[in-house]
Amino acid sequence: MVVVATKKLSVLVGVLALVCLGGTPAWAGEKPLAVRDLSPMLEQGLKKLELPALAAIVLTSDGIVAQGVAGVRKLGDPTLAAKGDRWHLGSCTKAITATMIGALVDRGELSWDTTIASAFPNLAKTTRDAYLDVTLEMLLQHRGRIGAEASVPGLWGRLWLRKGTPVQERRLMSRLVLSQEPIIPRNRYMYSNYGYGVAGHMAETITGKPWEQLVQELVFDPLGMTSAGFGVTWAEEPPTDPWPHLANGNVMTPGPMADNPPSIGPGGTVHASIEDWAKFVTAHLRGARGKDTSLLKAETFRRLQKGKPSGIFQSYALGWMVVKRPWAAKYKNGQKGPCLTHTGSNNSWFAVVWIAPDRDFAVLVTTNMGGDGIDAKVDAVAGQLIEEHVKSLGG
Repeated sequence: MVVVATKKLSVLVGVLALVCLGGTPAWAGEKPLAVRDLSPMLEQGLKKLELPALAAIVLTSDGIVAQGVAGVRKLGDPTLAAKGDRWHLGSCTKAITATMIGALVDRGELSWDTTIASAFPNLAKTTRDAYLDVTLEMLLQHRGRIGAEASVPGLWGRLWLRKGTPVQERRLMSRLVLSQEPIIPRNRYMYSNYGYGVAGHMAETITGKPWEQLVQELVFDPLGMTSAGFGVTWAEEPPTDPWPHLANGNVMTPGPMADNPPSIGPGGTVHASIEDWAKFVTAHLRGARGKDTSLLKAETFRRLQKGKPSGIFQSYALGWMVVKRPWAAKYKNGQKGPCLTHTGSNNSWFAVVWIAPDRDFAVLVTTNMGGDGIDAKVDAVAGQLIEEHVKSLGG
């Protein structure tokens, strides 16, 4: 059984010293005018970090400036990872779900203030009063008073059985979660995959289209993310895509049971090639720099990316954690610049993204291994890429 591992958000880059993994700098002091090959650096990183494979991209609002992939798709098999391979994005799905809902808002089909009561009139008899005025925006900010997987006894195991369609399973989850008296105070931040599942079900209930279809039509198709899909469904031999691995090196066989149930799909079950994921990140980078895109209005991007203090050491927006880092500042004046970041993992994959709008770049790194300690390894790779790119900008 895969254990949800989407709660730990990446804060290492800029908190710890950037870890140098060795290898030739990606740009060697030049301005990034063409796509540089990161594969040699990633290959050296694999040897030190003991990961099966790595893929990474550095991009600006104009497109990809550096890219690489290294390692094997499956430990014990010589098949190499390659460009175009699909990687599981875990909780980086949350920004995709929030963006899909933003597109529905732009089209007038939803409002950020759409409430649980208005979305689920058929659940009025079983829904606790405390949830009735919870809005879509509150759910996407993890402020919907909905707890983690253990908050409803027996529900997680029931959802793992996957007895119904994804929509039916999200309906079941929503009904049972909302029938429990909340233990979280109003307006308190609590990271919740269930909350994102409820938000996704609100969208699919109002539109009459499954969350998967809405994401396909409103995010994947407009951005040309042809590799994107849901879950971990490939299991060919020899492997045609990277296989998932646990931190101890054990290989997991791909298939429906190698991922979390589709009931929490809106919180963490999207897969895509890193090139296609980069298309989504590029759209958010452009939006963060005040540009309208074919996906969303700049005003909607601002709403998605506006953080609200979470009560710990960061702010959470709608699918993004918002932090500040010195390397993200536009000028060398001792100040810190804003970043959008998130991690994703289901304990057998790990992905991280950092967006620095003021410096006009983003870094994406992913590996086919998850579990304890993998976040620090992947952030070390991201840290080196950030360091090199900032140097190439003269910072």
